[in-house]
Amino acid sequence: MQENLLSTPSFGLVIVGDEIMSGKRADKHMSKVIELLANRGLQLDYAHYVGDDPQKITQTLQRAFESGDVVFSCGGIGATPDDHTRQCAASALGLALALHPQAETLIRQRIMDQAKENRQAYEPDHPNHVHRLNMGMFPVGAEIIPNPYNKIPGFQCKSSDQRLLKKNPWASVYFLPGFPVMAWPMIEWVLDEYCKPWFKQAAWCEKSVIVYGAMEAALTPIMIKLEAQFHGVKVFSLPSVDHPEHGRHIELGVKGHPDLATLAYQELIKDLHDFGASIGPELVR
Repeated sequence: MQENLLSTPSFGLVIVGDEIMSGKRADKHMSKVIELLANRGLQLDYAHYVGDDPQKITQTLQRAFESGDVVFSCGGIGATPDDHTRQCAASALGLALALHPQAETLIRQRIMDQAKENRQAYEPDHPNHVHRLNMGMFPVGAEIIPNPYNKIPGFQCKSSDQRLLKKNPWASVYFLPGFPVMAWPMIEWVLDEYCKPWFKQAAWCEKSVIVYGAMEAALTPIMIKLEAQFHGVKVFSLPSVDHPEHGRHIELGVKGHPDLATLAYQELIKDLHDFGASIGPELVR
């Protein structure tokens, strides 16, 4: 059981776009990715936001490729001048961009579908259509991610570090559009296609309790003791100073495999009683 927990990769998220950084649009991806992972007994470990700056995008993607994690990158894979993610992915890996044959087929199918819908003739060599093929220019060796919304695919790239891949063969970055209507079903497809070995439905739970009046520093020794005693369980502390119902308090809890989390939580309650803490409602997620 503990070995399975340890073998599960970390999951990361990269959000690309000036519109997010400027506040013109609010990011909706992180909360949805948390939900999609949680539905499969997994969790998001970190998220990074970066504007449309090629140097910063490249640096962010280099870290993602070197992390050994499963990372989703949303945004910037179109073919307009402010879309840099495809080029930056290639740069981060030291690879050239090339038109992916399957991506070309899918993009041309999309163009033909639109021509038919608009009762127009399909002109394969029309400059606008040729330009749209840039959306299929991926780093050499990339694999496509199907897009059920409009057929324009995303792509997947593995780390170029063979030593890292030998240790973490799942280490990949999955590149998706910024549009939620496209990105979210594509993320689900990636999870169900590549990540099933780590699904732990009903194998992850969170239990916590409201503690009134205590300081986090005073409760820290209890938290350290629990994590040392129950390997694989995470202990968390969420302080609040102006909660409308509980006022000033700390939500103190544990999360992990149900068996371990239950034992750790029982020990937590015992430790809090020994500490003399004022305990409020218990929460289970």
